[in-house]
Amino acid sequence: MIAQKQLGSAWNRLFETGRVLRLAWKEQRECIADVHARLVPYLAAPPDTPPEYAVHADPIPSSAYTWRKNMFSSLFHAVYLLTGVSPVRRALYGRLIHLYRIWVVSADNLLDDEDKPVVPIAMPGQSRVMRQVVALMAADRVLAELLAENAAEGIVTAQQARDLSRDSLCRLLPSAAQEASEEGGIEVRPDPEHVLNVIHRLKTGLLFNLAFAAPERVEAGPFGQDGAGLKDALMEFGLGCQLLDDVRDMARDLRERRHNYVLSWLAANRPEMLDALGASISPFSDRLYLEVREAALPAARRGFAMMRDGLARLGRAGLGCDETDAEQMARMMFEVLDIPELCIP
Repeated sequence: MIAQKQLGSAWNRLFETGRVLRLAWKEQRECIADVHARLVPYLAAPPDTPPEYAVHADPIPSSAYTWRKNMFSSLFHAVYLLTGVSPVRRALYGRLIHLYRIWVVSADNLLDDEDKPVVPIAMPGQSRVMRQVVALMAADRVLAELLAENAAEGIVTAQQARDLSRDSLCRLLPSAAQEASEEGGIEVRPDPEHVLNVIHRLKTGLLFNLAFAAPERVEAGPFGQDGAGLKDALMEFGLGCQLLDDVRDMARDLRERRHNYVLSWLAANRPEMLDALGASISPFSDRLYLEVREAALPAARRGFAMMRDGLARLGRAGLGCDETDAEQMARMMFEVLDIPELCIP
């Protein structure tokens, strides 16, 4: 396997010395810091609260600002640089990117019984669920504050601010509906192409296009012309990432009866193998994909090709990576998404 240092060199170069991603990462870090500063007053319990029930925001650890932790957000922010969005609007849109991140990660934490850090909040007890609820409520208040400020300063109109407030939820509803359709487990595994091109476009592809929600409401002509290709490229990259997620999450998705491209491929092409996995009384390995390479490898190769092609299209649009870089960057995603054993040679 190619060494991790070599795999990451193209990403490192773009984030550390590249014109676009370096600036996008810098601006996105500033947006994260400002959103957190705005969250702090909303996360402070009244001063007369007994100490054992006090709540407050914790500082963001420095590790949260690394490019690896902000790879996707910085890619999204790069769209604004590539399409010539003004600095003041980039500042607003970048803050909205982080608010979307809070909403999506907090919702996923609630749905998947996870605790991925996104808003550091000190609360009594384990408080895994309540911290997510409070983070969601606080983020909504920061959204209202930001939109009011930007409208008052003339960066957006009052009507645009109202539109952005509405769209910040409406844009998430198809993805929410897709997640809701899996609650309690699915009964039938649809065709794998339906999983990729319909279900995963709502589940994940839509999230890779959220960066366009605000500028599509506010920016004039050139953004729409230049942004369409970038939107498609990010969608392709995002769907490729989701295919790798499906490979990695085979065991969980089989156990919890969730949609999964690889499991649908098995249902369509090797039903006896899927039945044998489902009938097994032994616990599934977290690396179940290693036991069914016949199905996992084609999915991994397709995901790799989609990530590579999406990154190459972003490169041609000005991101700063060529075809060789795009291929290397796509290979690194096998490490990022935690399936290093299947990295395409």
